Amino acid sequence: MTVYHKNLASGGWRKLSFGKKMANIGSEVERAINWKSKNKHYADLAIERFLELIDLTIRDETEFHRLRELLRIRELFLDYILGNNQYFFSADFWKKYFYQFTYAAQANK
Repeated sequence: MTVYHKNLASGGWRKLSFGKKMANIGSEVERAINWKSKNKHYADLAIERFLELIDLTIRDETEFHRLRELLRIRELFLDYILGNNQYFFSADFWKKYFYQFTYAAQANK
């Protein structure tokens, strides 16, 4: 797998707050959703970047409640975007879920 966020993967990711990490992950989620019906290649690239960022977050997370949430988000989003969407999520749900992190990250600048 290609490393897209080289600076973040080499330690910069650890310096970000949980909210900023989630906002960045949410950006890739939104890109994947927006490209899904327009351009499969671009959607796939956004999905790969989503996986890279969420896996970096999972690897570094020490709080159990956050780790559990991250693992569940990974599973559910991949089911939504690549699978059969057996949990019946919508694009609107994912955008609203991650919007709160984006808002909080902007407010804390």
